Amino acid sequence: MAANSSMARSAQVLKFILKHRGAGVFAGPDLETGEDPVEATEAEGDDTGPEAFVRDLEALGPTFIKLGQSLSTRPDMVPPAYLAALERMQDDVAPVPVDEVRAIIESELGVRVGKLFREFDEVPLGTASIAQVHRAVLNDGREVAVKVQRPGVDAVIRADLDTLAGIADRVDTHTGIGRRLRFSDWVHEFRKSLLAELDYRTEADNLERFAERLAAYPELVLPAPFRDFTSRRVLTMELVRGTKATALGGLRRTENDYQPLAAALMRGYLDQVFVHGEIHADPHPGNLLVTDDGRLAIFDLGMVAHVPPRQREHLLKLLFSAIDGRGEDVAAESIAMSIRLEDFDEVRYVREVGYMIARYAAQGSSQALSEGRLMMELARLGVACGLRTPPEMNALGKTLLNLEGVCDALDPDLDVRQAVESHLQTLMRQRVRQAFSPARLAGDAMELQALLQEAPRKLSTILSLASENKLQVRVAGIQESRLTENLQKIANRVAAGVIVAALILASAMLMRGDVAGPKLFGYPAVAMVMFLLASALGLGIVVSVLLSDRRPKVREERSPRA
Repeated sequence: MAANSSMARSAQVLKFILKHRGAGVFAGPDLETGEDPVEATEAEGDDTGPEAFVRDLEALGPTFIKLGQSLSTRPDMVPPAYLAALERMQDDVAPVPVDEVRAIIESELGVRVGKLFREFDEVPLGTASIAQVHRAVLNDGREVAVKVQRPGVDAVIRADLDTLAGIADRVDTHTGIGRRLRFSDWVHEFRKSLLAELDYRTEADNLERFAERLAAYPELVLPAPFRDFTSRRVLTMELVRGTKATALGGLRRTENDYQPLAAALMRGYLDQVFVHGEIHADPHPGNLLVTDDGRLAIFDLGMVAHVPPRQREHLLKLLFSAIDGRGEDVAAESIAMSIRLEDFDEVRYVREVGYMIARYAAQGSSQALSEGRLMMELARLGVACGLRTPPEMNALGKTLLNLEGVCDALDPDLDVRQAVESHLQTLMRQRVRQAFSPARLAGDAMELQALLQEAPRKLSTILSLASENKLQVRVAGIQESRLTENLQKIANRVAAGVIVAALILASAMLMRGDVAGPKLFGYPAVAMVMFLLASALGLGIVVSVLLSDRRPKVREERSPRA
């Protein structure tokens, strides 16, 4: 029964993919033409196009709603119009009956709801595909928000993730776009982030960690979690009241100066990325409230991406070079942190990036090509030219786009580019000071000392091997490549072909001659056996070619600086 259900779900997902694949989704960007594939499909009716794509994702359930949110960070997979539609994706569903909510809380925390809370509102504050939030009051009088995971959603998501992984593996194996984009890697990363989001203890950790790191910005506030009332499927945190950033009226913005909030938000998130190596992947306006005391509250920290130190360095240099208008440096940093495919057109990529950075620099304070759009466009150009950019670049681009939208809602007159540039300069100065700190210099000195101590011995070893004619140089690229394997395959087939030809020629000569012995179909039996053997061998060669000769995987090459 479970196998039939899995097959039915796979068929449903494949039907969805094939339906929208023809509209340009998952096809990868094309720089040869300026046409948007969406324009050709919108006129065909409501069954295709960006809005239908989003509706179909929502209909597939919670896993695919989250998948749509992840796809909104991938301009290398979906066209621009689809990205815009995905940003408007709704995650509102019918609420779970309060009796089921109470049962989950009591099962997770082991105490009846009546003893845990003095009050527990039956009507939820908000509902989503994975969880819903209820207002409650602790026994000491403090108001809290209780986030409860929907029943059965964990099993549904895990089954859907298994289905997606199987489909992605097949697409990567049998399609050219799969070999280029490696959907299986993306599904693997998506699986890790989504499963982490299902454990609310991780979100509680994120809330505490972000609150500690953003303590330098008193304009920002994060609700504190209550550990004794938190488990894997229940998260209890302070209830913060306020107004969504996008719901602020013009009169309220006139009476209050929200520029410090916008500037603090941008600086705080840049610190998170480039100092602490974490990206809150979903800081959209719905997760940000302007509180009654004039601060900005940040919610929903379930999705947090981690950025390795080396990638942080590349991203910081890339963004700084872009603001400074140095297109070649932007291209160099992008290449250094990405994977170059076999058909990577570096000249074209550098030229396209140079044009884009020149246009970005010429626009000044205009937001037509903002920092977030710049990062997303770099990813799109990369795939079009044969360069697979890292997911951190997409996540940073999406985060910056969301932050730009929030800052515009708080203070339309804020120069976001100037705020980013000013804070990046501060971060660069801090990094330079750290590079010359006593601890860093002491570490470098120890490495230099070890190098000087080891150098004479290693040099002596090399000279000894050279003098004894034992020095060997191994070219790993040739031995580890499939060149030898392919040459062996060619040689085997050539030899088999020669044998087949010889057998056919010998059998033909025997059939024409007067050979004594048994006959088969009126021909010498020996000749017929040789002919049948040659036919079988020839057929085997053809079958081998058709079944085993597949297109080689796209060769990948990491930059030595990555």
